[in-house]
Amino acid sequence: MADGAGFGTIQVGTEAGAEALWSRCRILLKERVGAGSFQSWISPLRLASVEGGVATLTVPTAFLGSYVARNFQEAILAALAEAGGPASRLVFEAQGRTPMRGAVPMPAAQAAAPMAAPALAPEPAEETQRLDARLTFDRFVVAKSNELAYAAARRISEGMAVGFNPLFLHGGVGLGKTHLMQAIAHEMRARRPHTRVLYLSAEQFMIRFVTALRDRKMMDFKQVFRAVDVLMVDDIQFIAGKDSTQEEFFHTFNALVDQGKQIVLTADRSPVEIAALEERVTSRLQSGLVVQVHPADYELRLGVLQSKLAAARVADPNLRIADGVLDFLATRVTSNLRVLEGALTRLCAQASLVGREITLDLARDCLGDVLRASDRKVSIEEIQRKVAEHYHIRLADLIGPKRLRSFARPRQMAMYLAKTMTSRSLPDIGRRFGGRDHTTVMHGVRKIEELLGTDAQIADDLEILRRALEG
Repeated sequence: MADGAGFGTIQVGTEAGAEALWSRCRILLKERVGAGSFQSWISPLRLASVEGGVATLTVPTAFLGSYVARNFQEAILAALAEAGGPASRLVFEAQGRTPMRGAVPMPAAQAAAPMAAPALAPEPAEETQRLDARLTFDRFVVAKSNELAYAAARRISEGMAVGFNPLFLHGGVGLGKTHLMQAIAHEMRARRPHTRVLYLSAEQFMIRFVTALRDRKMMDFKQVFRAVDVLMVDDIQFIAGKDSTQEEFFHTFNALVDQGKQIVLTADRSPVEIAALEERVTSRLQSGLVVQVHPADYELRLGVLQSKLAAARVADPNLRIADGVLDFLATRVTSNLRVLEGALTRLCAQASLVGREITLDLARDCLGDVLRASDRKVSIEEIQRKVAEHYHIRLADLIGPKRLRSFARPRQMAMYLAKTMTSRSLPDIGRRFGGRDHTTVMHGVRKIEELLGTDAQIADDLEILRRALEG
């Protein structure tokens, strides 16, 4: 054999010779593929022989051999040549199985030999967190605050090529992020039952990873997560600060993206706001489409209640509800959609059990604790103080008559928050903003609603202020 660059020729007809050659290759490969990929994919390999231009490598599982053949074959062949044991193709021999040939063209006689298939991923039902049958696209209420997130989720569920990967949805609690993820899974299973969809929480990802480490089954773990067509992880912020889990997620992410597989993630904040997240992970999370799901406005809250009521009437056709009750709930319960749906569920249950109509009086009596919690959460005065602090202006200028843009936009933001986070009427809000007319308040609210769809800074300011007020 010809000498490799920097190395002498090694006789690999013996086991010792193969080990010496592979030791040289490992040094070269570790530098070229990176420590993480080396540890995950190259380290488990063993060189059995190099004969007739064919290098035979033993691998723990057929899956690992198949992955290495697709992603590292050229690097291994180059390293073999440089280390003094050149070969024209690779054969991967899973322990106890028929050899698996690499992707390099083979002579016809050898190509006819059976190729060991990579181990199949478990059926999606075995690996996917149990889905809620109610969380489908048909039951998702769309409004300005979530229309982009909905459209992106729909596009992915159709199975067509999309120009973004991953899709990263972020926003507060109870805004529909999990609903959209599960809707994607439901829709994909309905359209293409054989699509391998894996949906789970970040906590479950971490538990599986730690269990695989403990039981020395990391190859099985990698096989499951790298063999899916769509990976969806909920509440990804929970891997922050957990270095080993982040490392494995990083390699899983890269492996799936390299294979053209789709990833969907959710979190309670944007990638750059997740503390203790490695910079390289943050960078990967931002490489696709990042969409904020905004807090529900009045129209969305009312739409959710109407949808919930329609479903309740299917179960109980005799359910009666007075005019104004849904409007009352949409105005008063503003914390999040889960609390809002829970309030209506409680009302429907009580009305059905005692055979009464759902009236405003019944709502006030039955939901006293929910209404009190919502009322004590925020006041117009507190909103004004927080907005003035956020925009670094005086409270007197926020409320006063000056129409400078530096005062007018924060004033409109404060009016919008007062309208959506309190039960005060428009005239009452106007009076608390220097005696302004209710039409001025309406104009301010509409202006912020328009800007939310076009101005990312306004959307970010609103999210920060909501969190400060709700906290």
